[in-house]
Amino acid sequence: MRVVIQRTGHASVTIDGTCKSAIGKGLLILVGIEEADGQEDIDWLCKKIVNLRIFDDENGVMNRSILDAGGDILVISQFTLHASTKKGNRPSYIHAAKPETAIPLYEQFCRELSSALGKDIGTGEFGADMKVELLNDGPVTICIDTKNKE
Repeated sequence: MRVVIQRTGHASVTIDGTCKSAIGKGLLILVGIEEADGQEDIDWLCKKIVNLRIFDDENGVMNRSILDAGGDILVISQFTLHASTKKGNRPSYIHAAKPETAIPLYEQFCRELSSALGKDIGTGEFGADMKVELLNDGPVTICIDTKNKE
């Protein structure tokens, strides 16, 4: 699994002109799933995300996690995170998981991340044409790939 995590002042996702989810201070997480991903990737990534110390403490130092900060999370499926641009100018998405694999993993990831956070999270809709807005706070943007844990 590959994620792009952005610390937000606020973020939202709109589908067909209707706001599906919106958060205030917290994390917008774009998640890409590939065929080789599984439960181990979900478990490791959820633990990593909720404990990632990227929120400022009282001294202005990034030393607090989303749990410490009491922030919210919005998760958006993003197959284009697995784009290959090695050949030509048109990206290939051959490494992105097919919907029959990706949807159950995406849903499981969202359930487990919500459980790890201790409250509901916002989501987009898998496969939908989504309009995502955010105010990136910092800006802070972190990329994590479960295939590069070490």
